[in-house]
Amino acid sequence: MRRLGGVLTTRGRAFGAAGATLVACGYLLGFPDITRVGVLLVVLPLLTGLLASRRPPAVQVTRETAPVRVVAGESATVTTTVENAGRSATALLLAQERLDHALGDGPRVLLGSLGFQERRAFTYAVRPPVRGRHLLGPLTAQVRDPFGMTTRFVDVGQPSELIALPRTFPLGGSRPPGTGVGAEGEIPFMVALHGEDDQSIREYRDGDDLRRIHWPATARTGELMVRQEDRPARRRGVVLLDPRRDAHQGRGEGSSVEWAVSAAASVVVHLADLGYAVHLLTPETVHDGHADQQVEPGPAVEGLAVTELADSLELTQLTRAAQSLLAGGGVLVAVVVGHDEQALRRIAAVRQPGSTALALVLDGPAFAAGSGTADRSARAPHGDAAVAVDLLRAAGWRATTVGPADSVTAAWGRLAGTQQSAPLRAGANR
Repeated sequence: MRRLGGVLTTRGRAFGAAGATLVACGYLLGFPDITRVGVLLVVLPLLTGLLASRRPPAVQVTRETAPVRVVAGESATVTTTVENAGRSATALLLAQERLDHALGDGPRVLLGSLGFQERRAFTYAVRPPVRGRHLLGPLTAQVRDPFGMTTRFVDVGQPSELIALPRTFPLGGSRPPGTGVGAEGEIPFMVALHGEDDQSIREYRDGDDLRRIHWPATARTGELMVRQEDRPARRRGVVLLDPRRDAHQGRGEGSSVEWAVSAAASVVVHLADLGYAVHLLTPETVHDGHADQQVEPGPAVEGLAVTELADSLELTQLTRAAQSLLAGGGVLVAVVVGHDEQALRRIAAVRQPGSTALALVLDGPAFAAGSGTADRSARAPHGDAAVAVDLLRAAGWRATTVGPADSVTAAWGRLAGTQQSAPLRAGANR
């Protein structure tokens, strides 16, 4: 029966048992008519199940989520609508929505029989605990044959996606250190025209002031060219997220990768609010060629919602992209894990004269221990994190260690709001 697409109900099993009993009695007692009735009772559930499996329910399923993008830890309302797309009424439908394991069990609803073009909707709430893509559906419908002897489970409609954004935290009004122009460790200005790669000369357009015609360019091209008005200078900010799968530790919402993603998203929003031209460096932005393009806070946070961990080799590509972006100066904020001294040396070498570098160094073993409620002041960072901070500070970075008990706001305050101190000894408390 399972191969036929269904299972016997209580009524179907009763018919089968009664039929088998009649077949046995008719054969032993020599009553062919009783045997024929028994065979009919045995075959009837099989036939009804076969016929029902050839007619899947002709229904369409649509979902609407409010809000469309939800922040991890917040609730979203999902409205699922089931419409009969066939020409006849459906059988009695009992449906259950299938959800990702992280979202819990899906709701079960009795839809009943749907008439021609009839719709029925049900609403439920989900609360994604972590950022990322979460599948809603498909809808599993339990369908019975007209005689009620078999039941089967059919997936109807296509699954939908719910994007859970990482949490972002306010970082206050503190501006990253090095806001002047010209000296090492300070951030030079970058002139933004139509974008970072736009030219200051463009073709003449109707309505342009004739006094802005650029005659040398006009003579060279044979077409009227005008000077493009400069837009206000903007400082460049580069945010690098450590993607190493072997470096991050912990599980779920208390893991180091979730803390790092939230921190990177918060820094992107903060720098954009301060007027920086922000670049986000993750494996995804480097691979699709968007690393050298200025990113707005909204798309950046959405990209961080679905970023994934990668091999350690990806970090090399990210550091190369950061070096290219910072060739003309800027501020670099790196969210890294204190793991693998050689990799950390490559990160430390990214800082160039004319740029300011800040690092949030995650204490991986502390996240693995899940000490989210521990008092940070009473806990010294593990050796790898302490060594990483010493190494980065020796290279001219501002760096601070981060544990699971630290908030993103507090860690940023220590990093951007205090003066550079001398390198700390490995294992010293911060």
